[in-house]
Amino acid sequence: MTSTTQQSDSATDDEFLWLEDIYGQKPLEWVRSQNAVTEAELVNNQFLADEQRLLEVLDSTDRIPMVVKRGDHYYNFWRDREHPKGLWRRTTWESYLTDAPDWDVLLDVDALAAAEGQEWVWGGAVFLRPTDGGPYRRALIALSPDGGDAQRYREYDVVDRSFVEGGFDIPVAKSRVSWAGPDALHVGTDFGPGSMTTSSYPRTVRTLRRGEPLESARLYFEIPETSMMAVVVHDQTPGFERDIAAHIVDFYSSRTFLRRGDEWVHIEVPDDVNVSLHREWLVLRPRTDFELDDVTYRGGSLQAARLEDFLAGQRALTTVFEPDAHTALQSWSWTRDHLLLNLLKDVSSEIRVVNPAQSWTAELLDACPPLHAVDAYAVDDEDDDAGNDYWLIATGFLTPTTVVRGTIGGTHVEVKASPSYFDEESFTVSQHFAVSSDGTRVPYFQVAAKDLALDGGNPTLLSGYGGFEHAMTPAYSGVIGRGWLERRTADGRPGVYVLANIRGGGEYGPAWHQAALHANRHRAYEDFAAIAEDLVERGVTRPELLGCTGRSNGGLLVGNMLTQYPHLFGAISCGVPLLDMKRYTKLSAGYSWIAEYGDPDKPEQWEYVQTFSPYHQLQEGRKYPETLIWTATSDDRVGPVQARKMAARMKALGVGNVWFHEALEGGHAGASDNRQAARMHAMSFEFLWKALTGQL
Repeated sequence: MTSTTQQSDSATDDEFLWLEDIYGQKPLEWVRSQNAVTEAELVNNQFLADEQRLLEVLDSTDRIPMVVKRGDHYYNFWRDREHPKGLWRRTTWESYLTDAPDWDVLLDVDALAAAEGQEWVWGGAVFLRPTDGGPYRRALIALSPDGGDAQRYREYDVVDRSFVEGGFDIPVAKSRVSWAGPDALHVGTDFGPGSMTTSSYPRTVRTLRRGEPLESARLYFEIPETSMMAVVVHDQTPGFERDIAAHIVDFYSSRTFLRRGDEWVHIEVPDDVNVSLHREWLVLRPRTDFELDDVTYRGGSLQAARLEDFLAGQRALTTVFEPDAHTALQSWSWTRDHLLLNLLKDVSSEIRVVNPAQSWTAELLDACPPLHAVDAYAVDDEDDDAGNDYWLIATGFLTPTTVVRGTIGGTHVEVKASPSYFDEESFTVSQHFAVSSDGTRVPYFQVAAKDLALDGGNPTLLSGYGGFEHAMTPAYSGVIGRGWLERRTADGRPGVYVLANIRGGGEYGPAWHQAALHANRHRAYEDFAAIAEDLVERGVTRPELLGCTGRSNGGLLVGNMLTQYPHLFGAISCGVPLLDMKRYTKLSAGYSWIAEYGDPDKPEQWEYVQTFSPYHQLQEGRKYPETLIWTATSDDRVGPVQARKMAARMKALGVGNVWFHEALEGGHAGASDNRQAARMHAMSFEFLWKALTGQL
C-alpha cells in the first residue's frame, strides 16, 4: 500500500473533498479554469472542422427514424440541426414506408423550452392504453431539466397537442411512474424524508388519484431504505390487467409480487432469478444455478410455466433455453403466439423463435451474418392483424444499420437502411482471442484497413466496459468511422479500432459477468491488458501508439489501466468515470452498485476494493500516459466529482500530462443534444490522436 493510499483511507484525509460540492462557486471556478486549459490545447480550426463532420452524422436527416407502434400510429423522437432538443412525432405505416414520411409533430421540445424558460431534455413517453379500443390519447411525458436522471412527469394529450390542464404533474425527481388506470398513477418519487433509498431511488410507491395533491397519495408498496428501488407497474394487457411490484434489492437481486385483493403475493423464486410475466406465462431467468422440487436449473437458462399453476404449487418448469460454452441469452420478446430469443454465439447474434403451442420447440429465425449484432422484438403483440410481426435491427462495424419487418412463418421486408458515413470498403472486421493471465480466452473485435501492416506502427484505440453484465457487440458508427478510422498519420496510416469483450460483461451470460465481481474485479482488467498485449504481439501496434477509452464503469476500467498498466498505453480517455472507490457509495447513485464492486465501508471488503480504486492507487513519481478525464456537471448517476478529484490529485502529484474537461450540462451521457455529443466525441478523438502521434 502506497503512502498516498494510507493518507486517503478516510474521507477526512481526502484533500480534494471540496470538489464534491458540485455547484459550489470555488469548484466551478476550478472546472472552468481546467476547461480553458484543455480547450486551448485541443480546440483549433482542424478540431472545429472534425467536430462539424461528427455533427453532420448525428444531425443527418437520412439516418433511420426508429419507431414504436401504439395503436394505428408509429411514434418517433427526433433530433437534428434545426431541432437540437427534438421533436416527438408520429406517422402511419404507409407513410413510414416512404422515403419521406409525413410526420405529425406532437411536441416540439425546443419550442417548449423557449416558452417555459427551461432547458428541457426529452426523457420518453408512457402511454395510457385505451380501455374501449379507441385511439391512444393520454401519455406521461418525462422531461429532465438538465439531462440528468431526475425528471418531471406531465400528462399530455396527443389529440389536443397540449399538456392536460389540471392533469398529472410529478415534480422533478428520480421517479418511477406507471399508469394505474385512466384516473390514477402508481408513483415512486421523493415524497420527503424517508421516501428514498440510500441509492437515491424511490423507497415507496403510492397511488395518486386524479385531482389529489401529491402528498395525499396512498401508500401502496414499500421496501427497506438500504435496498435499491421500489417499482410498481400496472399491466394493461386486455384480459390480464394486474399490478406487479418489484422490490429491487440490488442490481442483481429482486423480489417480484403480484397484487391479489388487498395483498401482495410473492412469486417465490430465489432473489437472483429474473421474473417476467406475459399474459398467462411466467418466465424465469436465473443468474446462478437453482434447485426447485429436486430439479436444478442452470444459471443463464430460461424457464417457463403457467403463472396460475406455479402460484398453485405446481412447480414443474419447461426449459426454453439452455446456455453452452459459446452461447448466451441476451434478451427475449413476446409476439402474440411466439417467443423471440436474442442470443450471442461467440459475440455474434443468433435469433430463435420458440412456439409454446408446440412444446416450446425452437427454430432459427434467419441466419444472422457473423460478427454482426441483430436484435429481434415484437412490433405490437396486442394488434389483431400484426400480433406476430417482429422488427429485426441488424448492424455491424462496417454495415450501416437496417430495419426489417417480418411476420413469423411469413415474409419479411427491409423497411429502412442507414446511409454510409465513411469509406467502409477500405476496412475489414476480424475477431481475435487473447489469453488472460488465468488462461481464459477473451474475444475482441478489430476494425482495421484491409492493407493493415503488422509492423507495430498503427495508431490503435481499444474500447471496453466490462461490467453489469452488459455485452459489447458490433454496431455501425459514423462517429467512430469519421472520428477515428478515417484519420491519417503523416505516412498515411488510418486508425485501428478495437472493441474488447472482457469479463464483467454479459457476452457469455451471467457467469462471464460474475467472474469479475468484488474481489475478482481484477480479472476484467487483466483481460483488457491481455488484449492490449495481444495487439502488440500480433504487430498491430505498440504501446506508445495504443490508446484506450471507456465511460462510466468503462471509465473505472481505463482508470485502472492508468494506475496498474501505464506501460501498455500511450494515451487514455476516461469519461464520466468512477474513480474514488472509497467514497463512491456516498456519491450520486453509487450505493446501488455495491453488488458489483463491494462495500468500502466494510473493512474486509475495502481490502480488495482499494486495490482497484484508481484515486487511491496513484503514486508520486510514477510515469503515466497522456490522460484526458472528462465528465458532466449534471450527471446525477455517477456525478462529476470523482473525475474532478482524480485530475486534481494527479496534478498535485506533479503529473503534467493530465487534462480535464467538464461539460456544464449533459447528464450521464455527457451530452443532452447532438451539438454537445459532437463536442464530446471530437474532444476525446482529438486528444487521443494527438497524444498517440506526438502532437501534444
